[in-house]
Amino acid sequence: MEFPILLIVIIALALIFDYINGFHDAANSIATIVSTKVLTPFQAVLWAALWNFAAFFIAAYIIGEFKIGNTIAKTVNENFITLEVIFSGLIAAIAWNLLTWWFGIPSSSSHTLIGGFLGAALMHAFMMDYHEVVATQPNLGTWETFKAACYQVTQQSVVKFDKVIPIFLFIFMAPIIGMIISIIITLIIVHLYKRSNPYKADKSFKRLQLASSALFSLGHGLNDAQKVMGIIGAAMIYYHVNMLQDPVYLNIASAARFDYFAQHYIWVPLVSFIAIALGTMSGGWKIIKTMGTKITKVTSLEGVSAETAGAITLFITDHFGIPVSTTHTITGSIIGVGLTKRISAVRWGITVSLLWAWVLTIPISAIVAGITYLIVTFLT
Repeated sequence: MEFPILLIVIIALALIFDYINGFHDAANSIATIVSTKVLTPFQAVLWAALWNFAAFFIAAYIIGEFKIGNTIAKTVNENFITLEVIFSGLIAAIAWNLLTWWFGIPSSSSHTLIGGFLGAALMHAFMMDYHEVVATQPNLGTWETFKAACYQVTQQSVVKFDKVIPIFLFIFMAPIIGMIISIIITLIIVHLYKRSNPYKADKSFKRLQLASSALFSLGHGLNDAQKVMGIIGAAMIYYHVNMLQDPVYLNIASAARFDYFAQHYIWVPLVSFIAIALGTMSGGWKIIKTMGTKITKVTSLEGVSAETAGAITLFITDHFGIPVSTTHTITGSIIGVGLTKRISAVRWGITVSLLWAWVLTIPISAIVAGITYLIVTFLT
């Protein structure tokens, strides 16, 4: 089977995004283990990459499905998905990811991808409606035509809000859950070890950090690799349904097409997990510094608490198929361990800056994707 050139480009771009996501988010998995000197940065990225890839086997053969990938593929009404839409969303996501990586801002790769997908789809819907209004109501002025097209977009359910609203809520809920769990874990550990020899306890916690960072890297792989798989899945399903008119896909209920795709094209999830693992091996030292030292000073005990809390949060959200930001999750967990010491232990200036980056990620990605879609359609 020969794929169209644009579909091949989309698959390549998605895997490039996955790779960038890996080195952009490497800090999430290894910042605390590096800042507490349990492993060197090189050892830490290898350790994290191993568990990123191991997540594929957990998802494919233990969980038996890719819930988060399915959610991503269905954030947009399939009637407004085209290859140009997906291509534009990927370009916007890659541009924002590289920009925030360059400036060392731990923004969310996940929300960048979702914002790009939504923005391109909305622009696609708007352009179709705009041309329809021009054709059916040629006497309207430019502004009236614009308003009429915008109104039509709001009536068409371009965005699947049952999928998107939980994603938006968990921009704030994931770090809060991570923070609460990390506070509880830290307080329990402090109580259990309050009579222990400090040197021996620290040595134990440094060993435990290997396990906690592995768990978090496993959660990172489960969460983030599936998002790229979801985007590729949306493109492949569009190709089979709209371009090939494939009777197999046409006879499958819309809700079940992604699961069929994941089984039929098992190489897609496999290479998605490989790409994020390779990206993690490339690391991202600028963001590691922010996550590991600038938010709050982290000890090995607190590293165990933060990573374990982050991993638990990611496993919970994966169970419910809610894509979350690993960046937000581990940031909230690190803030939680800082709060167990005192409120001033958290550098709130840095935290507020991160919050602004989180809030702006989806709208900026959506705007860039919309503009990219206009350029792509103009050139083609």
